[in-house]
Amino acid sequence: MPDPIKKLPPNRRGQIRYRAVVDVGYEPQTDKATGEVITDPATGKVKMKRKQLTITKDTKTEVKDELARIRHQRSAGTYVAPTKMTVDALLDLWLKSATRDVEEATASNYDNAIRPVRKYLGHKPVQELSEEDVEAFIDWMVTEGRQRGGKPGTGLGIRSVRLTLGRLRSALNLAVRRGMVVRNVAEHVTISKQAKEKARKNATEHKPWNEEEVKRFLEGIQGHRSYAPMLLALIAERPAEVCGARWSPDVDLTAGTIAVGTNTRTIVYDRTAERGQRNKVVEKGAKTEAGKRTLPLPKPVLRALKAFHATQAAEKLAAGEAYEDSGYVLVDDLGRPWKTDKLRREAHKLMATTGVRKVRLYDARHACLSWMANNGVPDTVVSAWAGHSDLGFTKRTYVHPDPQSLKAGSEKLAELLG
Repeated sequence: MPDPIKKLPPNRRGQIRYRAVVDVGYEPQTDKATGEVITDPATGKVKMKRKQLTITKDTKTEVKDELARIRHQRSAGTYVAPTKMTVDALLDLWLKSATRDVEEATASNYDNAIRPVRKYLGHKPVQELSEEDVEAFIDWMVTEGRQRGGKPGTGLGIRSVRLTLGRLRSALNLAVRRGMVVRNVAEHVTISKQAKEKARKNATEHKPWNEEEVKRFLEGIQGHRSYAPMLLALIAERPAEVCGARWSPDVDLTAGTIAVGTNTRTIVYDRTAERGQRNKVVEKGAKTEAGKRTLPLPKPVLRALKAFHATQAAEKLAAGEAYEDSGYVLVDDLGRPWKTDKLRREAHKLMATTGVRKVRLYDARHACLSWMANNGVPDTVVSAWAGHSDLGFTKRTYVHPDPQSLKAGSEKLAELLG
């Protein structure tokens, strides 16, 4: 067997050195021009190439010792070959792997979750990343990491920070499996109590409407073209469910029912697209079977939907060939379907017109679920109505005790205490 160690010719200074080349595993193939990881179009898997390490030392003994060390560590599974891969490049590699079998909306959520990591740590070589770096990153997210969805430069919510930290851990787990690093430096990093307290103080309180606010809003928009869609949002449909509802097969005006969750229209952000075209609509069914449910329409909602259906028929007749017969419940006067952002803007405009406190549509949904739960509707029914598979989640997240319900509790205690 030939000696793997070669004696090099003297360099300019007359120094003789020794060199050996050793296989140290595999690494992802990258495009030389862009640096992006290459995947096989047929399988979607990342293409790998053999990685070799060149050892150059002053003496043959030093090269032998280094070869022995590398071979021993490789056999023990502890060897990590030097790499210049940055955190940003690792995230690209992880994203391709993590989103192979997920829906487009989920892939977009993953991409959004790791954007803070790219901004703060993306430039850093993976092998130089430390626990202290990750801890500093977490503190930065809590205090000034927001880039969109609020005032830039303010802190992100704890839930968002946890999601991002979880994605970073997953990416570093991939780096461990691929032999890029020995351990996951984010594995034991947590959000400090101080950071949690600061985030709690800075968090915007989302207080749902009370019963009077719901009634005042509905009284103020009666006769408005968007009255029926707003009622659908109030009876606990999510914005994506309202926008995705179709007259057929979802709405049965004769039976007085609506199938919810069979189709949703969600806006997905695609940062690979050209600017101005990155927000696109994705249609899909509900995530869980519980999310697909058929609700009996309350009489006021049924009346409003019948009137809205008649309004659309008249608009179609007036528009003629210009009308887009899309089949959705929520359309403009030319039949074009609404996106969730338009629905939210319209809701906020109507809140301002009626003088009702501005809330998220989700908080309007919360108000109705809370009212149902606090007025004798069984918890199991509330959970099924909301489209949840976890009853405890419904009670923890969506049911809010309002003053009227607390007063009812006081009256019950008065009966006991005499």
